[in-house]
Amino acid sequence: MSLVRLRTFIEVYRQRSISGAARTLNLTQPAVSQHIAGLEMSIGRALFERQTRGVVPTSTADELAADIGDRLDVAEAALASARARSVELAGALQIVGHADFLAEVVAKQLLPLLEVGVRVRMQSGDHDLIIRMLIEGHCDLGISSLPASDKRLRSELMLTDDVLAVAAPSVVARLTQASAFAPALLAEPVLAYSVMLPLVDSWLAANHINVQPLIPAMVGQDLRTLCSLLREGFGWSALPAYLCRPYIARGELQEIPAPVTHTSRSYYLLWQPSALRQPRVAHARQALLWRLKKASLSPLA
Repeated sequence: MSLVRLRTFIEVYRQRSISGAARTLNLTQPAVSQHIAGLEMSIGRALFERQTRGVVPTSTADELAADIGDRLDVAEAALASARARSVELAGALQIVGHADFLAEVVAKQLLPLLEVGVRVRMQSGDHDLIIRMLIEGHCDLGISSLPASDKRLRSELMLTDDVLAVAAPSVVARLTQASAFAPALLAEPVLAYSVMLPLVDSWLAANHINVQPLIPAMVGQDLRTLCSLLREGFGWSALPAYLCRPYIARGELQEIPAPVTHTSRSYYLLWQPSALRQPRVAHARQALLWRLKKASLSPLA
């Protein structure tokens, strides 16, 4: 019998509720039911009678709860203390997020953690991969441009940055000298994060430029790849300001004047509540949120 299944049993027994135990343990109701079914199969007897308003323990459940209830609490407390003493703040912190954001924004904010002995392992991926890695327990913290929609995860806004339309100075000169800006812009190749064009479409809509669906000349989920082509004088894109500002300052890129307004993009820190039981994860979460909320993006760029 696994410790996880026994903990699930004790919660169901104490609350007389599958749904209540699921909320306490941060599990789905089907997962709790599967744990109980697995125990019943191991024992060979039913543990609960299912009723409309919860469950009623059988005599077998009463005996099992009497045997393991307090002992399980003590065992889990001992394991938690041992983990805390052994890891403290040391250990490897697993972070998954968008590659360019990790490299250009997050990495420099990790220095205080590295200085106190936290080892960091960063992996890149899109939003779906970030969610999966967190839920499956492969990573401790995730960073995405979308908040968590899965109830098993929590998320908090880290920062919001401007989105700028940019191109090489030669391309911007061609656009600003054109007799009609919108047709000239749409005649240039567009580079994008994905075929859905979330950043480009939002910028166009905010600036009242109505177009048929655009087909990007290139798609790249590491936005630094797009910057490389833009700096060679090919096409235009809408990109987060944190990525553009260094190139604009060096004259390699130039902002395309927005006819109406800029748009923005938000970034969220995501985690599974149980991950915060590890001191290094709890500390890293708080440190990242504090540093990125405090800092403006100008110094970060």
